Amino acid sequence: MKANVNILGTEYKIEMHKISEDEEMKENDWSGYCNESTKTIIYADTSENEYFPYMSDIEKEIYTKSTLRHEITHAFLNESGLSDNANCYSRSWAKNEEMIDWIAIQSPKIFKVFQELDLL
Repeated sequence: MKANVNILGTEYKIEMHKISEDEEMKENDWSGYCNESTKTIIYADTSENEYFPYMSDIEKEIYTKSTLRHEITHAFLNESGLSDNANCYSRSWAKNEEMIDWIAIQSPKIFKVFQELDLL
């Protein structure tokens, strides 16, 4: 999938890369990342069995969606001006992977409730 998405008024490209061809993912053992400088969200091509050897097609689809939610959450926080703002010694809270995971994992559940109550 190669697409563009509007994140709070800023256009981000979404690109699928093979881990074997992407040094960032390979060196850091990542399945995706959000490049704030180039406004690009990159996620792993799960068809590379070397990196995803035991996943079924359904598991790969779920994993890809989860990765995209995670990286898009980074983009929203970046564009909100929160990427570097925090009173923290090592990193800002908006770069904290646990915080990003919480938002990315819980947002579909939150949005479902919002939809059920016609709040969107």
